[in-house]
Amino acid sequence: MTQPSDSEKGILHPQEQARHRTLQRLAPGAAVARFVEWYWIVEWELDEPYTAEVLPYPSVNVTFEQPGGAFVNGVCTRKFERQLIGRGRVFGAKFWAGGFGAITGLDVGALSDQVVPLTDVFPDGDRLADLVFAEESDVRRRAVFEAFLHDHLAAPDPSYELVRTIVTAMATDRSLARVDEITARFDIPIRTLQRLFRRYVGVGPKWVLQRYRLHDGAELLARGEVAELADLSASLGYFDQAHFSKEFKQQIGLTPAEYAARTATERQTTYR
Repeated sequence: MTQPSDSEKGILHPQEQARHRTLQRLAPGAAVARFVEWYWIVEWELDEPYTAEVLPYPSVNVTFEQPGGAFVNGVCTRKFERQLIGRGRVFGAKFWAGGFGAITGLDVGALSDQVVPLTDVFPDGDRLADLVFAEESDVRRRAVFEAFLHDHLAAPDPSYELVRTIVTAMATDRSLARVDEITARFDIPIRTLQRLFRRYVGVGPKWVLQRYRLHDGAELLARGEVAELADLSASLGYFDQAHFSKEFKQQIGLTPAEYAARTATERQTTYR
């Protein structure tokens, strides 16, 4: 198995969050690795409430929550906030961008910013949460979920594989800053690209590009690796610092300078 990334991309205020909850990841089994990128497990036990903030990936997640149940979480186009209090646990499956749409045949755009019971999508999954929660290890929980998923695996789909290839390029190549650069590299008409992204990913290609660049920027700022915001903006493909700052604040709620200052304080608190 390929080990999942230990990147903190998407996790806002990562040092502060780590003081309030634990996070682990598991790689998927070979049979489902075309569709599932990794599993994530979050646990907390808190006397005082803490609000965890995440800038989600362009991915669908299936979550098994204690207390709670089993849910399908569509692509979240806004900053995700969840208040943690008491004792809780979530076992989640993060699908590759497009992977959930490939398995289900759904137009994933209909799930964007929605959280629905698992049985709304998989009617035969009514007992799955109980089976997952009955296991005593995350490795066994993964096995239970993958045994269920095995009955739903889709045949090879060239359109999905193309989407996955394009999204991977968006995530890893910071030189890709505009949609026309994507259409040129992959020789695909813009309307076809937009249609594929709505069907498989749930959001448009421009949004996906912007989300990955914001992930990059927030991670570098949280690590204290940014000397000049103008240089960071340029490296992420923004027209200027003002455009980057505006979008960053719209999505994260702080300007890049404010976020850098706050996470610097959080790092100092963590390492005292």
